[in-house]
Amino acid sequence: MMAALDSFAYGLGIALQPGNLLFCFIGALCGTLIGVLPGIGPVATIAMLLPVTFYLPPVAALIMLAGIYYGSQYGGSTTSILMRVPGETASVVTCLDGYQMALRGRAGSALAIAALGSFFAGIVGTMLNVLFGPQFAKIALAFGSAEYFGLMLLGLSISIVMSHGSMIGAIAMVGLGLVLGTIGRDINTGFARLTFGVPELGDGIGFVPLAVGLFGIAEVMRNLEGDGATGSMVRKVGRLWPSRDEARRAAPAVLRGTMVGTLLGILPGGGAILAAFSSYGLEKRLSRHPEEFGHGAVEGLAGPEAANNAAAQASFIPLLTLGIPPNAVLALLVGGMMIHGIAPGPTVMTERPDLFWGLIASMLIGNVMLVIINLPLVGLWVQFLKVPYRLMFPAIFLFCCIGVYGVNGSVFEVMLAVGFGLLGYLFSKLNLEPAPLVLGFVLGPLIEEHLRRALTLSDGDPTVFATRPLAASLIVLALLVPCLVLLPRFGRSRNEIFQAEN
Repeated sequence: MMAALDSFAYGLGIALQPGNLLFCFIGALCGTLIGVLPGIGPVATIAMLLPVTFYLPPVAALIMLAGIYYGSQYGGSTTSILMRVPGETASVVTCLDGYQMALRGRAGSALAIAALGSFFAGIVGTMLNVLFGPQFAKIALAFGSAEYFGLMLLGLSISIVMSHGSMIGAIAMVGLGLVLGTIGRDINTGFARLTFGVPELGDGIGFVPLAVGLFGIAEVMRNLEGDGATGSMVRKVGRLWPSRDEARRAAPAVLRGTMVGTLLGILPGGGAILAAFSSYGLEKRLSRHPEEFGHGAVEGLAGPEAANNAAAQASFIPLLTLGIPPNAVLALLVGGMMIHGIAPGPTVMTERPDLFWGLIASMLIGNVMLVIINLPLVGLWVQFLKVPYRLMFPAIFLFCCIGVYGVNGSVFEVMLAVGFGLLGYLFSKLNLEPAPLVLGFVLGPLIEEHLRRALTLSDGDPTVFATRPLAASLIVLALLVPCLVLLPRFGRSRNEIFQAEN
């Protein structure tokens, strides 16, 4: 533990450097803003900003992107409480009781409970990264290619189960992502695969045009077909401090939400939205007054808000130690690491300790910044809600195109991004979530690499995956996890969560 704390102190020194501190603040501020503004989520924002990070130092770039991610969890509660419009997906649950509290004249208390609960959960999540990150990394270093192959299959399998919509659709999206990841020249043989004679595809599809198209441009198209309604806003905020009774009821809910979010945040495909709904269900079951839920229950606000922030922080553990992104947002961070030539995985901690510990330490600083940004500046965020989306979308679309072009100076990649934008819009119409596609695209080349390496080391013997106990266990788990949907209780809970999200 002392070694971990010493390393964390080293990371604080990195994070407190003026440049890194500035980008931590920018990330937290942008995260809050895009959390407040309905229709602009962290996935789309990070996708649009990926090209910008190409010109930044790796540590500063990842600190900023991470700040956008966990900052959006804070900002999303503002519109949920004041307008019953979730600014960010994981804030859907906050609408249920947060808005009702606001209607009863307790908007200020609701905002304070959400911010302070999120702050506590964020600090706990950061310290778990400090304490358990190195342990995960040591375990991962003992993995061979066969074990990594099984682990990545398990990650894709869990992401399929945790995706909304039909299982068949999620499997199809993962399959499409795997296929897109194989486009380009084979590293070992040099043969072109699925390029269809297009020279620009010889090096494969770039992560930036795919991400910007599927999330940035597609998000603009989806929002443009709306009627622009933003709901009725609660104008009176009131005092920004909960009463003694509200604090007494919120405290245990925050603790339970933090535990639920931490456990579910580590799972691939889980993330903040699953943690928030699970925490809400738990609080309703444990409450002595379940009839209050949906009508302004403090526990129904405090638990999910803590859960989604704890999940956001905990999700960095598998990313930084195993190289496996648990959700679409962190898959984009993997893309950011690859842009800078950094291979995600357990070697990051030993080869780039400044990146590993600097990023973790910046989360602690970022959470402090977010409390300061969110509570005193509530009035400012409310003013941003008055900006019509029709005035914002041209700038967003232009920024997407400029960003994609700026990476490689390729008009073809801009056209590719627009094509993926149309594809992402089509997916939304078919109720297909693009997150499994991105995970498949990111993990596909790694799965292929470890599969081929394991077979090479075993002289082509496929039984290597069965004779190595850990690899065999992971592969069996990957095959069994989708069967959970067949269990009546699990399948019913899964459907309830995603129906409520929609």
